[in-house]
Amino acid sequence: MDTIKNIMVAVDFNDSIGELMVYADSLAQKFTSKVWVLHVADPEPDFVGYEPGPQYIRDIKAEEYREEHRNLQEVCKNFISEDIITEALLIQGSTVETVMKEAQKLNIDLLIVGTHKHSFLHNLLQESISLELFKKAEIPMLTIPIDE
Repeated sequence: MDTIKNIMVAVDFNDSIGELMVYADSLAQKFTSKVWVLHVADPEPDFVGYEPGPQYIRDIKAEEYREEHRNLQEVCKNFISEDIITEALLIQGSTVETVMKEAQKLNIDLLIVGTHKHSFLHNLLQESISLELFKKAEIPMLTIPIDE
């Protein structure tokens, strides 16, 4: 691999996002990469076959997603150098499928995830689908151990 044009950091708001961003930033500086910060949100209930809830519930959910997206944008601004192009993505769906789909769609060269008790990867282990992610990933992955 000569160059890393696109780096994706898959974040969970329980992670120490800063630690992941430090790695993303230093690699992006070295390779002049674009950094995509992805958070996969739980799908809305009607997305997985339940009846849609009352409108006010949907409005509250929509506001939560907007707030999470603003948080992601703040993370990019606070942790990634100004000369690096970043994009914050908040997408609803199932974690593994969404990460893989977006990585493919955006031509990601490197996927960065955190590993600790409450992290993205821990949740995958809990659901016994971490292997699925590793099997499906056709790109290099960098896992960052995070202190509790």
